[in-house]
Amino acid sequence: MKKIILLTATAMTLVSCHTNPLLSEWNTAYGIPPFEEIALSDYIPAMEEGIKQHDSEIAAIIANPEAPTFENTIAALELSGQTLSKVCGVLFNVAETENSPEMEKIIEKASLMQSTHSDDIYMNKALYERVAAVAAAPQSSLTREQQMVLKKLVKGFEKNGIGLDEAAQAELREINAELSVKSNKLGNNILAESNAFKETFGISVSAYPTAMAQTQDRDLREKMFMAYSSRGHNGNESDNRQLALDIIGLRIRKAKLMGYDNPAEFILEDKMAHDPQTVDSFLSGIMEASVRKAKEEIVDMQVEMDKDIAAGKLPEGSRIQPWDWWYYAELVRKAKYDLDESLTKPYFEAGNVKKGLFIAAKTLYGVNVEPLEDVPVYNPEVETYKLTYDDGSLIGIFTTDYFPRDSKRGGAWMNNIRDQYFDAEGNEIRPIIVNVGNFSSPDENGVALLTIDEVQTAFHEFGHALHGLLSKCHYPSVSGTSVARDFVEMFSQFNENWAFQPELLAQYAVHYQTGEVIPQELVEKVINSLKFNQGFMTTELCAASILDMKWHELTSIEGIDVDAFEEKVCEEMGLIDEIIPRYRTTYFNHIFCSGYSAGYYGYLWAEVLDKDAFAAFEESPAGVWDIELAHTFKETFLEKGGSEEPMTLYKSFRGREPESEPMLRARGLL
Repeated sequence: MKKIILLTATAMTLVSCHTNPLLSEWNTAYGIPPFEEIALSDYIPAMEEGIKQHDSEIAAIIANPEAPTFENTIAALELSGQTLSKVCGVLFNVAETENSPEMEKIIEKASLMQSTHSDDIYMNKALYERVAAVAAAPQSSLTREQQMVLKKLVKGFEKNGIGLDEAAQAELREINAELSVKSNKLGNNILAESNAFKETFGISVSAYPTAMAQTQDRDLREKMFMAYSSRGHNGNESDNRQLALDIIGLRIRKAKLMGYDNPAEFILEDKMAHDPQTVDSFLSGIMEASVRKAKEEIVDMQVEMDKDIAAGKLPEGSRIQPWDWWYYAELVRKAKYDLDESLTKPYFEAGNVKKGLFIAAKTLYGVNVEPLEDVPVYNPEVETYKLTYDDGSLIGIFTTDYFPRDSKRGGAWMNNIRDQYFDAEGNEIRPIIVNVGNFSSPDENGVALLTIDEVQTAFHEFGHALHGLLSKCHYPSVSGTSVARDFVEMFSQFNENWAFQPELLAQYAVHYQTGEVIPQELVEKVINSLKFNQGFMTTELCAASILDMKWHELTSIEGIDVDAFEEKVCEEMGLIDEIIPRYRTTYFNHIFCSGYSAGYYGYLWAEVLDKDAFAAFEESPAGVWDIELAHTFKETFLEKGGSEEPMTLYKSFRGREPESEPMLRARGLL
């Protein structure tokens, strides 16, 4: 935007003001956002303009005098709101990694604007009438992808209040607005509490397991555990207990308004699992097996603790407590598998691990990776890559942001800055995908050595990235990772299976100082240790999944106390005292801020799919690097996104429904 001002009798001066780059064409390589040009003050005006444009486009669809068709209604809706999508693709990605008090205010306002705008669309009866008319017409002329787009859109209207009367819609708008504000606040509190933990102990929350495994001082371990497990639970301004209750209460109101007994029923109705009873039964069976295994692990750890008691390092009668688990588990791993991560980490330098990701993608799917220099980035630590096929065709742009910062929320994730789809002229728009992590920070020489778990996480998130990058869909609502929540983790977890394949390790796991390839003896120890401690790992994951479900199966929060509720749920699920859920309520970002409400079980659900699918590679006469089978996997899943029903795709690949035995075997729970 330019303004001409200061017109005088003698001269006219042209003063150029800041042009909002979010509302301009991006003349950058591959359409990468010009991050360095974007000011914080640009976001809200860009959101406002994006919403204004989208409203105008929707009004034009409604005003179209022609009879509703897929092209003039559904396809037109799919391609509407591109300016808004562009703005949100930048804002909500940057906000998770470059947080600040100013950004928090922007996100709070932008989220509320987005919530209101979404309500305006899905409660627009005139728009729905056109959509419903298309849905009521014969669909034989539609492609399967178009049928899925239409089905998803109709379901979106139904689940967002189109069938409610005016008063109920007004109440739903109020609920959605409150949920937006409170979820943002809860997430900001988690970040503040995580930063406070780092200030106290000098480590990030992502480094907590490693620190606990290495800290000999038991009193310090207990202090670290108490601080870690009480985040958002300290009675300070970042206490999340009331916020969590408020959010659950709002979700209960919303579910009942929509005709469901509880939020879990409302959320799961269009997922693979479909209903809470199926999820509860699924988790119950895993919990029983994992706790049984965890009790065996405690026996082994107590043997190691008894050695410390005999040496006078601990008082008589000491027993394993939650703050002891990581430390004594590491001692057991050294004793049982002769595996010390201080010996493996030099072979897993972050840059070499990334090389391993790219080699596997090239081998399996024909993906070429080329670093891009001098392209815009939102932080100097970000690295950017161009992905292509052998014929030179562009797959997409991939960026990594692997190390912790105070401005970055904890954990690891994949996001889309730009989706894959075809525009109105039939041009294919290729995606821009981000992988974010909080891996072990580089040392003073810039060398970052990763743990075995961090290597798996890198492969996990790149699996999500491949799902987004390799997409070949026509419509953005079903492209890439736009699939059912309990299906999406299949592809990230599937990619983990390649991390420690000996043939791949030989190509990327080299000593960062000597260049020596990881010795075969060490490879065998790593592979043998992958089933180690899975009783604990599965139990804490399953416990968090059950806690999530129990919160969302509530029909009222009247008389509910967060602490008492958690304690009761953990007792009823059979959780042993030595283990707590992977996430307690007050720092359970997944279910309160990240779209996994009544969906955290999806990690275990999708692992059944992933391990059963990988079993096809293990059974192949060509071995696990069966390129033809990998090509089939890519065509069946990674290219299809949400353009077909999940189970239909799975049966197409495997020839049957998934079996749980490979997952239980992989975790050593059989």
